[in-house]
This record gives sequence, structure tokens and C-alpha cells, in this order.
Amino acid sequence: MVLNITSKQMEITPAIRQHVEDRLSKLEKWQTHLINPHIVLSKEPKEFVADANINTPNGPLVATAKHEDMYTAINELINKLERQLNKVQHKGEARRATASVKDLSPIDEE
Repeated sequence: MVLNITSKQMEITPAIRQHVEDRLSKLEKWQTHLINPHIVLSKEPKEFVADANINTPNGPLVATAKHEDMYTAINELINKLERQLNKVQHKGEARRATASVKDLSPIDEE
């Protein structure tokens, strides 16, 4: 898997690159193919911003996280992506009940 990491207003150190790769490998447990993952790390005056845009066969995953610490922003970003993958993977199981409340017979009160 080719991982694209882009930075704005900062330099990407090998430690940051390794942290992103380690955290992104956490998404492999969902057993879906990540197509062209692109992570953008930027520095704003008071915080760091981590953006992700990853295509999957089920649809794109897009997330943004902001925090004062770069590593915490990356962790929050991966957690958001993991929640999105979980939602997409279990979408078929989250169907409503087959019987409607309107279809149920009324209970006679005595």
C-alpha cells in the first residue's frame, strides 16, 4: 500500500511518518482494501490539523482532527476513520425491524 503524507507549514520527521503508518495499519483489521490513502498534516497557530482522504471499495472515508499535540491529532483521526469503516462494514446488519408497530394487533384493555 502506497501512503501519501503531505505537510503544510511543517516538516514530516521519520517519527511522525512511522506513527502514521503504525496507526493506519490498525485499519487493516477491517479487511478492506484501502485505495490511495492520503494524509495531510498541517500546523495552525495554536493547533495541529490532520486530514485524511481514503478511498475504499465501499466508498470514500474522509476525516479531520485537530489537537494541540500532533500525535494526539493523528490518533483521533484514525479513530474517526475506524468508526466510519465500522459503520460501512455493518450497515447491512443495522436494518430496522421487519414488523412495524402499526402492523401489530391492538391489545384489548379490560
